[in-house]
Amino acid sequence: MWKTSGGGVQDARGCQTIILLTDLAFMIKFKLFFICCLILLFGTAQSQRPVKPNANEIYDAVQKLNVLGTVLYIAAHPDDENTRMISYFANKRKVRTAYLSLTRGDGGQNLIGTEIWEKLGLIRTNELLMARSVDGGNQFFSRANDFGYSKHPDETLAFWNKEEVMHDIIKVMREFRPDIVVNRFDHRRAGRTHGHHTSSAILSVEACDIAGDPASYAERLGHLEPWQPQRVFFNTGWWFYGGRDRFREADKSNLYTLDAGVYYPTKGLSNNEIAALSRSMHKSQGFGSTGTRGREIEYLELVKGNSPNVKDDPLSGIDCTWARVEGGRQVQVKIDALIQDYNFAEPSKNIQALVDIHKAIQDISDKHWREIKLREVEDIILASTGLFLEAVVNKETAVRGEDLNIQFEMINRSGRKATVDHISLVDNEDVLDIDKDLFENERVITEYTLSIPEDHPLSNPYWLNEKGTLGMYSVPDEQLIGKPVSDAIYTAQFHLNIEGLPVVVSRDLIYKTNSPVDGEVYKPFYIVPAASVSFSDPIYIFPDQDSKEIGVNLKAYRDSLKGRLEIAHPESWQIRPTSVAIDMERKGEEQNITFSISGPGGASSDEFTVHLILEDGTKLDQKVNHINYDHIPSQVLLASAKAKFERLNIKTQGKKIAYLQGAGDDIPQNLRQIGYEVDEVGVSDLTSENLKSYDALVMGIRAYNTKRELFLKKKVLDEYMQGGGTVVVQYNTSRRIKGDDIAPYPMELSRDRVTDELAEVRFEIPDHEVLNYPNKITAKDFEGWVQERGLYFPNNWSDEYSAPLSCNDKGEPSRLGGLLIAEVGKGHFIYTGYSWFRQLPAGVPGAFRLFANLLSIGKNAEIKNSASESGQDE
Repeated sequence: MWKTSGGGVQDARGCQTIILLTDLAFMIKFKLFFICCLILLFGTAQSQRPVKPNANEIYDAVQKLNVLGTVLYIAAHPDDENTRMISYFANKRKVRTAYLSLTRGDGGQNLIGTEIWEKLGLIRTNELLMARSVDGGNQFFSRANDFGYSKHPDETLAFWNKEEVMHDIIKVMREFRPDIVVNRFDHRRAGRTHGHHTSSAILSVEACDIAGDPASYAERLGHLEPWQPQRVFFNTGWWFYGGRDRFREADKSNLYTLDAGVYYPTKGLSNNEIAALSRSMHKSQGFGSTGTRGREIEYLELVKGNSPNVKDDPLSGIDCTWARVEGGRQVQVKIDALIQDYNFAEPSKNIQALVDIHKAIQDISDKHWREIKLREVEDIILASTGLFLEAVVNKETAVRGEDLNIQFEMINRSGRKATVDHISLVDNEDVLDIDKDLFENERVITEYTLSIPEDHPLSNPYWLNEKGTLGMYSVPDEQLIGKPVSDAIYTAQFHLNIEGLPVVVSRDLIYKTNSPVDGEVYKPFYIVPAASVSFSDPIYIFPDQDSKEIGVNLKAYRDSLKGRLEIAHPESWQIRPTSVAIDMERKGEEQNITFSISGPGGASSDEFTVHLILEDGTKLDQKVNHINYDHIPSQVLLASAKAKFERLNIKTQGKKIAYLQGAGDDIPQNLRQIGYEVDEVGVSDLTSENLKSYDALVMGIRAYNTKRELFLKKKVLDEYMQGGGTVVVQYNTSRRIKGDDIAPYPMELSRDRVTDELAEVRFEIPDHEVLNYPNKITAKDFEGWVQERGLYFPNNWSDEYSAPLSCNDKGEPSRLGGLLIAEVGKGHFIYTGYSWFRQLPAGVPGAFRLFANLLSIGKNAEIKNSASESGQDE
């Protein structure tokens, strides 16, 4: 229920939250373009800082109001999209433009943190939303899961449910109704590129054939009108021809073109510069891009459909004017007149013309375009009045049953007549009667208190609420399929009247605070469990029966939290104490509770769950994960409070390890689990004196890709190995790196990879030290691997290296470069492309045993001598 707590009129101060186009020209004017762009962009996705459109942006929106065309770009992953193309259609041609990414990029690598799998997918989802906020496009997704690199569409579609993904594509096509579809990839290149890439094009082409058939998917999509795109293009380029020279010489008579390098005077930017800013939102993939100026020709191959009338206009022959709908010409006349007489100095003086246009659009019989254009013109009217509406809550998170204070701010920054009748919340029966005139530049603030129902859903990405399969998310609610993110927890609807025109404006409830450094800070509002419960680590390795001290982390999200903490576990494990009483007084309080756990006598792999049982019997068993990066809105993700416990027969040699992080991974903590003392070091710590105290130095994934100063340490590392140290270098991409730069002897990095995690691993040198000491490695150690065997294997190396293992994907030659070992003086150099950064965090026993052998190389003399004397080596 609503509880009144105050109201009144205060000085004008606030932010307009209508988003039309980013005010890039203004930013350039003040020579703070890039910084300001990032700041303003926070307002364009998920309740972050609002953007206030200026007269130029409103004018651009009026021009867009006069265009009735739609383009859908389709590919497989976040970052596959051509941002130049999306920006061109959205900003130059002003047609509705969207990117459909079939996956959320869960299976990729992360260059800005340690998040992988579903957490990385959540980051990349929001990076795509931020990219679209820059280039002006919309964003859609299917339920397909990025399960990792795939070499053939047959493999991809064996994991993806083809019929379900096809359903999702057709749903988007019928809802968005594109005139043309542009595929990033070629549906005819099976086996020559990423299987996800080719699959996206194959499914797109097939979907375009059947989206217009009313009998197709009638049971689930029958409520949507069939829609047939007029053209399907493949967005080709020199890279599909094997190089710029080949493309320059190729016959392009069958290709259509467009110049994506156009300049926008009202923005002060070229299309390429906007595209670069959009591309640079893909920070987790390291895709920062420098903007360019000048001509930039994009090439399109017509895959099916009618041919454009003009070679350099892929939309030619498609009516994108109001003439495409019955009765539309009278609307176009009115918009043309407004464009001709648009008042830049005082946009509010355009409102009467906009109201007339609104009334004319209401008479259009085409429901699809009527609804789209009514929303557009209402946004323009709101922007022209400078009307600011906001619904701010007093806390970033709340729990069920908690009272939530909401402050509604309303201000009309023009002389036009505006009133607010009432405010309602979506999915809430309460109505707040306001009935106020909004006088020019007088701020109205009304505060209310809402009691959150005990059965209100918790905040979580909708596609992660239910367990899916390796290749598909589970989304039972048909209405959610295709949406980029979950709907806001609560949305306020302001019921207004502007110059006699009834308008309903929606604003998500947001949390706003002031930072001494950043000033005004906006964050999404989330509803979370009463407490976050989790183990301190996701996996625990017990190399023997000795007990370990295991931490359980608690964080209260409400005051007065009382109950008992218990761990559900198999009887073969011993846990003390059996339960712990919990009494946390204040919201935000954190505790770490320690349990003593000892494993069974033999090898065992089990999953434990920790529960907090409250006094009323409520059981809490979820961890509240917060993901915070400056370039995307803050995120909350709920995860089960589980951990993997492995009783593992493993031996180690050496003790102290230096670990230099690259792109970021969790391996240091994984190595601590098996008894290693691990220090995380920086490049500046790599001195001859410092390295003397370490048995091995391990480079994190892509260390040489992300830390260019590391190349200057080659001499120091050579000295370390000459003196008996071991250097382990995990995979790096070959981009701008020569193998000789990172290794003591010649080798060449490649893009070779083995994507089948079940691929047979063969022992090419069975008696090699790393396969025998201190742990005897067998085929069983390669069972249970996840996502892949490895990636970016070297494909050529000098005789100084030995390659004890090989594996390959089906139908491919043997790949020996996954593990290369060379003696360097008294020490060793190891280059490994096997994906330890996935296997160790997943608790794969054999991966731990083999990695321990890598760290133990050169330190097994005593064990080897003992084995030789007892005849075990024979």
